[in-house]
Amino acid sequence: MTATSTLTVAPLTLPTARLGPPNPLPPVTGASALDLHAHVAAGDGVDAAMRERMAYGRVTGLAPYLLQDDYGRDRVPFEHPALVLENEVLRATVLPGLGGRLVSLLHRPSGRELLHANPVVQPGNLALRDAWVAGGTEWNLGTTGHSPLTCAPLHAGLVEGPGGEPVLRLWELERLRGLVQQLDLWLPAGSPVLVVAVRVRNPRDVEVPLYWWSNTAVPETDDVRVVAPARAAWHLGEDRVLARVPVPGQGDTTYPARSPRAADWFFDVGDERRPYVAALDAEGRGLVQTSTAPLRGRKLFVWGRGRGGDRWQEWLSPQGGRYLEIQAGVAATQLEHVPLAARSSLAWVETYGLGEVDPAAVHGGWDAARAAVAADVQRLAPDAWLAERAVEADALADRAPQRLLHAGSGWGALEEQRRSAAGRPRLAGAGTPFLGALFPGTVLGPEQDPWTALLASGRLPDHDPSLAPASYVVGPDWAPLLERAVRPAARPGWVAWLHAGVARWEAGDRLGAVTAWHRSLDAADQPWAHRLLAVAHRVAGDVAGALASYDAAERSAPGLRPLVVEHLRLLVAEGAHDPGHDDAVRRLVDALPADVAAHPEVALLDAVAAVRRGDTARARRTLHPGFVWPGLREGVTALGEVWGDLVARELADREGVPVDDDVRRRALAADPVPRELDFRMAADVGAT
Repeated sequence: MTATSTLTVAPLTLPTARLGPPNPLPPVTGASALDLHAHVAAGDGVDAAMRERMAYGRVTGLAPYLLQDDYGRDRVPFEHPALVLENEVLRATVLPGLGGRLVSLLHRPSGRELLHANPVVQPGNLALRDAWVAGGTEWNLGTTGHSPLTCAPLHAGLVEGPGGEPVLRLWELERLRGLVQQLDLWLPAGSPVLVVAVRVRNPRDVEVPLYWWSNTAVPETDDVRVVAPARAAWHLGEDRVLARVPVPGQGDTTYPARSPRAADWFFDVGDERRPYVAALDAEGRGLVQTSTAPLRGRKLFVWGRGRGGDRWQEWLSPQGGRYLEIQAGVAATQLEHVPLAARSSLAWVETYGLGEVDPAAVHGGWDAARAAVAADVQRLAPDAWLAERAVEADALADRAPQRLLHAGSGWGALEEQRRSAAGRPRLAGAGTPFLGALFPGTVLGPEQDPWTALLASGRLPDHDPSLAPASYVVGPDWAPLLERAVRPAARPGWVAWLHAGVARWEAGDRLGAVTAWHRSLDAADQPWAHRLLAVAHRVAGDVAGALASYDAAERSAPGLRPLVVEHLRLLVAEGAHDPGHDDAVRRLVDALPADVAAHPEVALLDAVAAVRRGDTARARRTLHPGFVWPGLREGVTALGEVWGDLVARELADREGVPVDDDVRRRALAADPVPRELDFRMAADVGAT
């Protein structure tokens, strides 16, 4: 029988909660209270070099991206574009429309699924841009967190492999850092592993902080053990302290089922030549991931067996069962970035396959487990074999795709046009084209239209002020073009001034930004500049000015849900020490269209203010076991907290006493947080 390897286009239909259009309000620095780099203290075992890497590369906002926060919990069958690689041993399914996620890796001889194959596509608020889906393997480039591209389309093409086998290439421009990501996936004929060759290119003239993690979800059962070549790890738990701990350690947390709470373990693999991580069951079988040396970090993430961890897994993967994640990155931890020099690249090769290890060794002493898994790594992908694949990957990297299988965004094409107009070198070579004959038509779309006009004419055309700008650009490459667009000779309108202000703001010129936004309003009254001025006032500590600007924005765009939510968040935050703001919440919500007032976050914010006003009946209309907030952010405990506030206020009112700790304790004992609303993962919540 002749060994074969194939690549086919085979759409995959899954129950899906569809993403709506992006949030029109740009997430500029200061627009959100969310800390993109949630504070982590450096504890025992974190040396000076690691502390420096933890401080290096932080970002303060997500511009030029827009948030992906328009989704619900209603799922309908949807046909996703899917690309399937297959040989005699494995079948790999990739969804190019969801960041190139590897959603299935099936071991054909046994029929065993090696990944946590989520039976639904249900976004949750876990990614940098909000929307994120659980399951499979995702590729994270950008900064700490789930990639801006995790729920975005990538370009996909067919490349002829080294032995004539098909290679699936995925590529895209990541706009936060200005890096080009490229993945080549292939199944050599008869191979027991999927080969994934990754290259990240920095086409810029400056050093760029690099963050990359390949995150893989696998089934979690009571008997699964996670093995990596380490005797220590950096542990990060609910106390947000990163500290070095022994592995396996007290209680042996290499068995994820023994962890009562969510936690990260970043294994210290040192200078291991063949870093790996494996998740193996009672029979010694399960996924083994390994790589060449540049991908040195390895991590275990668990949701924990507490009530909140259980609820989160049900939320993200309904009927999908429990899962854990084994991950691999370019730094020792996800709190670090590493420098990628100007006009350079970093490349490595990963493999994914079924490990089959003596169960007595896997579940025996730690040294025996490590040695047995290391031996199985050599069975699956021997050093010499992997070195050959790395040489092949290098030779393949600049080989042009023969056929386009899926189109990504138009941002790479726009950047090629900008570079051409500026007389700069091309963004990418033949291996990752963004323009040209590969594309049957233009890949540029409405998001890029204003910027192609700017490149062609030096002007940014105005449009209906009631319509939000389709996109934004920031950074030193675009700033001079935007400044020229607001010179008198360019006859700037509201659009040009608005965008010039955003670029100035992100460059740190706060006064210049505010001036530009006022000029935008002089040209046309519209909600977009009012809202940006609200952000500026809030950042400056001028709450009254921020609220006045939100009021003005809402007069220009009544009932615009993202604007209402931002306004309410500020009112509720201020209402904690000024009861008048809680009254303003009621007035604002009562004036909203019914569909906007019923939006879950609007209703929840209204309930928070209602409890503080003593209007428990109003709060009860929202807070009940059937309440669903699709955009609940990972780590946010607002539902449990406001429930506790509500039942404590109700009990205090019945007894005619003020709310205190005793009242709250007794109230929650009598009327605990409903399981449906309990996403708390703290130690004192209790395990199930």
